[in-house]
Order: sequence, then C-alpha cells, then structure tokens
Amino acid sequence: MSRTLRVSLTLAVTLLLGGCMSDNGANDPLPRMSRDKAQAWAQHWVESMARTTKSEIIAGTPEANFHNCTGKNGETADDGRFMLMFNARTKLPRDRYVEATRALKDELAKQGFEIVGYQEGPGQERGAYGLQASHPKDKQYVSAGDVGDDVWNLSVDTPCLLPPDAEQQQF
Repeated sequence: MSRTLRVSLTLAVTLLLGGCMSDNGANDPLPRMSRDKAQAWAQHWVESMARTTKSEIIAGTPEANFHNCTGKNGETADDGRFMLMFNARTKLPRDRYVEATRALKDELAKQGFEIVGYQEGPGQERGAYGLQASHPKDKQYVSAGDVGDDVWNLSVDTPCLLPPDAEQQQF
C-alpha cells in the first residue's frame, strides 16, 4: 500500500470517527438530510471534481456506502443517523495528473476547504498524485488520487447526518 493511500485512509478514518460529534458536544444538533439527498449531493460533488480535473467518470463505478455513525468515545445511536462514503473512478491520462491535482486543490481552496494532504509526484508509482481536503464548517471530506494506469478515484464523505423526520437521540 502506498504512503499516500495509507495517509488518505488514516485521515478518512480519523475524520469519520469524529464525524458524529461536533466540537462543542455530543448532543449538539446534527445536520439533517435524507439518504437520497445525501447521495445526490455527494454525486454532485464527485461530478464537479471530475469536471475540475477534466476526467471522465467510468460507467458503473460510482458507489454509495452508508455507515452508522460512531462517536469519539465509541457511542452509537438508534435514531437513524448515518454517514455516506461516495466514490467513483475516472479516466485521466497520466500526463495530466499534475494539472488535475493543482486544479482540484485550487478549486477546493476557493470553496473553503482546508487541504489536509497533497502530493503531486515525483515518480511514476501509483499514489504519487492526489489530495485530501476537509471543510471546517460543513465537515465533509473529499479526496482524489491516482489508483491505476490512467485511473483516478474521487471520493466524498459526509459528516454524520440525521434523517429529516428523526428525533435526535441524546447521550
């Protein structure tokens, strides 16, 4: 496993495990969104990232994975809260990796994201190009990077979300 992939996975797990708790407390109101709207929102972000990198989403690769939220101290709730990890593979020629990485970094920074990981080579090994970013207010996490010959993975992870009609469980 490449160093970049290990760093990406570590950052994703760290952000996701803390995703159900706000900085202020375990019982702070969670953002509300249905699973369908969360998936549409995440797909929109992945499509936007593909446009920014000028890559083409590979048919059949978008994948939505819903997970239960786990709090900082291992808390789980029965109120329907969830997180979504949405990703897609795209076709991107290797000679455009640097351009794509820089374009995505610049666009995410304009959108208010903090770049928490960035690599643009050198080298021909997989995992040498990509980035990870999180939004300090909205708590979503995005990542992009090379995973194969002329193939990139684009992903969006939501914070812990509560369905619109659910009553938030208190801890």
